[in-house]
Amino acid sequence: MFNNKRILVTGGTGSWGHELIRQLLPQNPREIIVFSRSESAQVAMSREFEDDRLSFTIGDIRDKDALTAACRGIDYVFHLAALKHVPVCEDQPYEALKTNVVGTQNVIESAITNHVEKVIYISTDKAANPSNFYGMTKAIGEKLIVYANLIGSNTRFVTVRGGNVLGTNGSVVHLFMKQIKDKGQVRITDMGMTRFFLTLRDAITLLFKASEVSVGGEIFVMTMPTCRIVDLAEVLIEASGKEDVSIVESGIRPGEKIHEILMSDFESMTTVVYDEQYLVILPTLDMPELKEHYSRYPHVSFNSFSSETNLMDQDEIKDILIRGGFLQ
Repeated sequence: MFNNKRILVTGGTGSWGHELIRQLLPQNPREIIVFSRSESAQVAMSREFEDDRLSFTIGDIRDKDALTAACRGIDYVFHLAALKHVPVCEDQPYEALKTNVVGTQNVIESAITNHVEKVIYISTDKAANPSNFYGMTKAIGEKLIVYANLIGSNTRFVTVRGGNVLGTNGSVVHLFMKQIKDKGQVRITDMGMTRFFLTLRDAITLLFKASEVSVGGEIFVMTMPTCRIVDLAEVLIEASGKEDVSIVESGIRPGEKIHEILMSDFESMTTVVYDEQYLVILPTLDMPELKEHYSRYPHVSFNSFSSETNLMDQDEIKDILIRGGFLQ
């Protein structure tokens, strides 16, 4: 799919970007352009990869002119750039709006102007029935991406929605490991909290699959495993070998849910089962060709996809942490 192609990655210096580029380079692209704001992160990434096919452009997705220039001659755009931390977006909602909503619209318009073949937008479980401002901005971003397929261009736009990815910047795994080491204590907002989890490597592999098979206008939902946060903490405490590590309940933060969902009950009405790894949410907008394409797939048999069901036990959590390189 990416052989001899030019690819732009917005926000490419983050954890997702690193793993995405690590898995893209063996697929023989002609060039990968990392578009991001951090000069120091770009320099570090350039030294890490040392690959002539990788180039870097300083820019912000809020700056449409810079983004349009970066999209010239591009075949595929992976749109990763976003403000992602729930408390930051709650405290500074207008900044989140400018990056996550206006920035996404800038990506859409820049891609259309430059006749990009396909744009892949990375979304989050928090966009499903959102309870916080971050989730709201990502939900609006999803709507913009879906609608972009109706503008009349040849560019196709697709969304991939996933949950928490282990090992990303600010990941709860890194946070818990640091708390265990430095404080002998793990702080959990609520003992009943559950979340979706997947390793970064597996998430990128699934991302490629959706990128290749998508038509445009649909939302691919990763069917990720789930766990109780307290079980995750206990596995990490046991693996640390430290004794007398306590778990403290600190209380729910503004905008935070006890359980996340990857698909709402409303969305279930237009969702099909693509395979064991993906559900596909079809738009309620009039897109008959898309609905015809997915007509042979079975409709989901459940009303919502919540992190409180099908929970991993601690052995399964340990296995996924080992696969992700966090435990030996």
